[in-house]
Amino acid sequence: MVDQLVMGSIFASVVGFMIIYAFFVMKNVRKVLPAGDGNSNGKPSSVTTNTICINGECTSADDADIIIVGAGVAGAALAHTLGKDGRRVLVIERDLTEPDRIVGELLQPGGYLKLMELGLEDCVEDIDAQRVFGYALFKDGKNTRLSYPLEKFHADVAGRSFHNGRFIQKMREKASLLPNVQLKQGTVSSLLEDNGTIKGVMYKNKNSEIMKAYAPLTIVCDGCFSNLRRSLCNPQVDVPSCFVGLILEKCELPYENHGHVVLADPSPILFYRISSTEIRCLVDVPGQKIPSISNGDLSNYLKTVVAPQIPVGMKDAFVATIDKGNIRTMANRSMPAVPHPTPGALLMGDAFNMRHPLTGGGMTVALSDIVVLRNLLMPLHDLHDSYTLCKYLESFYTLRKPVASTINTLAGALYKVFCASADEARQEMREACFDYLSLGGVFSNGPVSLLSGLNPRPLSLVVHFFAVAIFGVGRLLLPFPSPKRMWIGARLISGASGIIFPIIKAEGVRQMFFPATVPAYYRAPPTQ
Repeated sequence: MVDQLVMGSIFASVVGFMIIYAFFVMKNVRKVLPAGDGNSNGKPSSVTTNTICINGECTSADDADIIIVGAGVAGAALAHTLGKDGRRVLVIERDLTEPDRIVGELLQPGGYLKLMELGLEDCVEDIDAQRVFGYALFKDGKNTRLSYPLEKFHADVAGRSFHNGRFIQKMREKASLLPNVQLKQGTVSSLLEDNGTIKGVMYKNKNSEIMKAYAPLTIVCDGCFSNLRRSLCNPQVDVPSCFVGLILEKCELPYENHGHVVLADPSPILFYRISSTEIRCLVDVPGQKIPSISNGDLSNYLKTVVAPQIPVGMKDAFVATIDKGNIRTMANRSMPAVPHPTPGALLMGDAFNMRHPLTGGGMTVALSDIVVLRNLLMPLHDLHDSYTLCKYLESFYTLRKPVASTINTLAGALYKVFCASADEARQEMREACFDYLSLGGVFSNGPVSLLSGLNPRPLSLVVHFFAVAIFGVGRLLLPFPSPKRMWIGARLISGASGIIFPIIKAEGVRQMFFPATVPAYYRAPPTQ
């Protein structure tokens, strides 16, 4: 009898405990579920978070160590680089299908060296990429060839030209093969902020569900049309011109394996091979408006204004391409890097810094930035101290300057010099630039080393730029100076200063020429 009473008591205790435990669990499960959307039907909202609630206390679990917004050249290369270093990386890209762009198709030798440093050089293989060994300049029936100074490098080092989308897909594929890298298709709408610190992102996935993802560090690489940059910098976007893009077929370049720049009126025309059968043509149109495609104004402009200035062997293919009607346009943007250091977030790529695409330096800058950032993050095991990390990463903005500012300044200055002008002094500067580069030797090797990213020295850039101006003045004053020629020469020097000094000011004089005087230059990794 006593045994039965004892067994009954134990059974009742167990049942009571299970009822209390079930009540406790259900209470906490309701806290984990998303909140209602405010409707009377009590359905949960479509917002999914990774918030975990235990005993009434809610915390957020990280989806990754680093979130990368965008999987273009910068985002895909960065994902592979950080993933290879052992980071858990989540990449959110608006569209994972192959991009189709008319720029980002020429990688300078300096950029290829960075690609090799990141272990991504095989991404230019099996995409019909073409080697590029230099440039050819054309002006008023004259031409000159400028070769990259590659004598000191491995035989594989050269520029590469290709279809932008094929290159990006190769890098995405390589990044996705790493087990700790996730690529998700989704459109990021906003950064998640808490007391001034970025905690992650809100995005809409391909099923139109609103999602949230969290990480100690979010890197925004969503390109020139970034809708997130305003949260992290003070964008000052300039649109100096537009590109009209065509692809020429059944055509040969005057100098194979070279980029071609025609100093046309009113602005340059570019040609370079992007596959074994296709040549990309980019016609620069100054200003923010181009003739209408729909009513035929653009076709007429290309045939009547541009075609007569194209080298003879390419003219027929150019006109035939126009007649096919496959004409595309794109605004050229320029934006100096003016970041707001923000705990938990970083800007990179075209979302952060743009320059005129005339010199094809954008990918070189992006890949160089990735090398700098990788080296800064490598000694860090824990990224959760966002304020300390933000202070430490301020050095990124200084360490990137030698390469970035040289390429940015050269792109902006060359574009202005290469454009035709009614100003006689500007025309003299243009003539002087062509003739200076035609001299060969140090006169061409120096500027081409700067353009190619092989010698990213801002001081060397300024020296060569003003050497061109002085060369132009010397031509004016010899053999016999006249008051008019002296006046044009003075205006030439003044005009050259007016071109380059505003660009240098926007880049930051101290960071560009005296980076060692910036305190962040010496910033050591935080102790962990």
